[in-house]
Amino acid sequence: MDGGRGVLRSLGDQWSPAPARPSFASPIAAAPKFKGHVENGVHYFPAPLRPENVHVSAAPKAPVRRRRRSRRLERFAFIGRAARKRGFGLFLLIAFLGSVGAAGAVRGGQYERFVAEFGTLQDLGARAIGFSLEGVTIVGAKELSEDEILTASGITTRDSLPFLDAAAVRSRIKEIPMVRDVSVRKLYPSRLLVEIQERSPYALWQVNGIVQVISADGMAIDQLASEHQARLPFVVGEDANLHVPEFLKLLDSAGELRDQVRAGVLVSGRRWNVKLVSGLEVKLPELAPEAAFAAFAKMSREMRILDKDLISVDLRIPDRMIARLSADAAATRAEALAKKPRKGGQT
Repeated sequence: MDGGRGVLRSLGDQWSPAPARPSFASPIAAAPKFKGHVENGVHYFPAPLRPENVHVSAAPKAPVRRRRRSRRLERFAFIGRAARKRGFGLFLLIAFLGSVGAAGAVRGGQYERFVAEFGTLQDLGARAIGFSLEGVTIVGAKELSEDEILTASGITTRDSLPFLDAAAVRSRIKEIPMVRDVSVRKLYPSRLLVEIQERSPYALWQVNGIVQVISADGMAIDQLASEHQARLPFVVGEDANLHVPEFLKLLDSAGELRDQVRAGVLVSGRRWNVKLVSGLEVKLPELAPEAAFAAFAKMSREMRILDKDLISVDLRIPDRMIARLSADAAATRAEALAKKPRKGGQT
């Protein structure tokens, strides 16, 4: 005991270092350090041993060993790279030979013959997986036959539904004069629906000696082929097909005389001459032709004009009718006038 009543203790008697821990223990080793001072080889502790008086240092990290690739792995990697290069070269060779062969087939005509017989390659692929064109349903056709529509459409058994150009099919069918409109729809997996809207026969039109059936819009849709079409209104002359509504108004004004009308002839695109079944030609004025024809119908009923041997009746001058006799009627009339006694006793 020293003079300050402290206890003197030997370092060997009081404290010995902790035994070394095995290498597999915690990586953190505790190395205590004491705050105090040493005199004559004696450690003096001013305070009891506490945690804050202990300094802990981390154990040094073990060095990282870098793995080296073995020569065998490097040799395998080299072989793989070489194989990839050879495979790519083989692919290029096959692609080159294929392109040369395809170009030769196209140039020599073999590909066109193949397509004409079997279809395109994409159609072949689509048909192979179940998308062949097995049926076409046509709706709305009355005057046209199914064969006419299918022939115009250009559809064949070589086509496949996915690669069929529906717009092109619609355009080809619409070129048929009888067709006013058409729609084409695909019904997967293997059917096609074609809906037709036909033009209705409206009148007959004769131009350059050819008689055609026309629709209400003036489109020539067919040649005159059936007897029931012969009962349609009949117009003659250039652009007469575009003036059919005007001619129908004349027929409506004729009353009972309508059944005696055979045809309407458009003159210079401005006025009408009406041909009757008897052969009589009625020349109508450009202005108010309906009123003039209605007046003629009344006179023909009252004066029995149709029973007379007339060639034409000209109504182009207002309030006047100029009649022209046939050749026989004119000769008979001339003979009768010659036999008629003249004034002054001369015959």
